[in-house]
Amino acid sequence: MALFILRRLGAAVIVLFLGSVLVFLGVRALPGDPARVLAGQEASPEAIAAIRHDYGLDRPLPVQYAQWVGKALTGDFGRSTQDRLPVAHILTQRLPVTIELSVLAMIVAIGIGVTAGVVAATRRGRFADHVATGFGLVGLSVPHFWLGILGILLFSVRLHWLPASGYVPFTGDPGGNLERMLLPALVLGTGFAAVLMRQTRSAMLESLSADYVRTARAKGLPERSVVGVHALRNSLTTVVTVLGLQLGALISGAVVTEQIFVIPGFGKLTVDAVVTRNYPVIQAVVLVTVAGYIAVNLLVDLAYGVLNPRVRLTGVADG
Repeated sequence: MALFILRRLGAAVIVLFLGSVLVFLGVRALPGDPARVLAGQEASPEAIAAIRHDYGLDRPLPVQYAQWVGKALTGDFGRSTQDRLPVAHILTQRLPVTIELSVLAMIVAIGIGVTAGVVAATRRGRFADHVATGFGLVGLSVPHFWLGILGILLFSVRLHWLPASGYVPFTGDPGGNLERMLLPALVLGTGFAAVLMRQTRSAMLESLSADYVRTARAKGLPERSVVGVHALRNSLTTVVTVLGLQLGALISGAVVTEQIFVIPGFGKLTVDAVVTRNYPVIQAVVLVTVAGYIAVNLLVDLAYGVLNPRVRLTGVADG
């Protein structure tokens, strides 16, 4: 198991290094001169040259990359070009908001998607299966922004059940925070739940037709035990795979959802930084997002080894 973990950690470090290179070069490839943006359109060539020197933009790209990575490893991402605040300070304010939204959306997705997938598989061809399949089709087809607007019109404008927008920190008002995050989490988690439902249903159908399930039923085990212990547990590998792969979709969906509900999270920060060409913030946001994606997929790989020992043994044998 230790060798399996070390191999996965080594692969994660390599991917993170390549991701940092792509982030650095991608930001440098954006149109426009960062020094001119910082100095303003009316700045003199001398002022632009001075800013380029202060920010190290006149140095070779390998030197700029080494300095950027070295500072990033210590938590120093520079200062925002808009308000001169440390980028690390901005990230610590915005990141928990997006993490909370993503966790709530994932709870909604797992609660709805896995439950609907299990019900659809155990009642194949019946009314419940058709309803769950129809829900999955609708969830995959409806865009987040349209669903968010409908949710605001129904639950905020018509029924007055939930606030239409805004954000309250959890530490300041837990009730108000959950009240304002519930609707965005439902909007973001619905599409994710549709994907989970379809994959869970497919995996459960395969497990329910396996020999070990037929053996469990022949031994007289209760149907709840057969489905919940034997079939569902062996289907969790597929569910964990989908959770890891859909993280990118969850992050992109959070960008749209935060814009609709005016939530000051990572998504809104990214859009604002791109619009204002705030290069230090763009680099930091993308790098942290890449690191988070790699960390989640690393946890998915480790979960494989726990849920399916054959994966762990195969990984060790391949090494």
